[in-house]
Amino acid sequence: MKAFHEESFSHKGKHYTIPPEVPYRGYTLKEITLVPRPKNLPVETWQPMVSATQNSMDFMAKNNIQPIIGGGAVTGGPSGDVIERWTETLDKHGYKDVQLGSRLVLGLPTFIADTEKEAIDRSRKYLEEDMKMFAPLGFFRSFTPEMIATLGDPQKAPTAGFPTMEETIAAGAWVCGTSETITERIMEIQDKYPGLEYMHVGCNRMGVEIEVMIEQLERFGKEVMPKFNVEKRI
Repeated sequence: MKAFHEESFSHKGKHYTIPPEVPYRGYTLKEITLVPRPKNLPVETWQPMVSATQNSMDFMAKNNIQPIIGGGAVTGGPSGDVIERWTETLDKHGYKDVQLGSRLVLGLPTFIADTEKEAIDRSRKYLEEDMKMFAPLGFFRSFTPEMIATLGDPQKAPTAGFPTMEETIAAGAWVCGTSETITERIMEIQDKYPGLEYMHVGCNRMGVEIEVMIEQLERFGKEVMPKFNVEKRI
């Protein structure tokens, strides 16, 4: 953060010295600058929250780090308990005007189509790629080691008990359907978490083709975003 907020900086720690004190154009280098400089200050720090231990929450609150709480990668969708504990942690560390949803990003994978069936059918394969990518990293907490081992086996995977897209939607981890369905779901989240200002939405999962990403972003921008008061930040 020193690099972002100071004109020039140096760091001496246990493992690194930045910059190394070496001769440079006739003098000993003591500080370096970050180029280009950040356009917006102060620079915000965001970090995915997965394990959501109290120690990690305390560290983030103490160091002004804001969490990104996932939807699709964490089976069951955004955790109300995690959000409540994060709100309590902010209050404990002296943050003002804290509400449920304050100082966090909520992730919600979405897929828009003309019908719910089409949205589910088209997005199904992307959930499978999500599981292959994130289950070995511990994001799908209900998966056993045996399930993870069969993820890449096309013969065993279909009968290994992995969640279907329908089950994932029912759990709240994804939202697939018409733009009206997506809008309604986000409004429900907005009502539940009045302090929420930021969401990470859309279909940019593992294996999604670039043309599908663009299509989904365009539909979300034209059919969903106009229903909300969205602040434009440059």
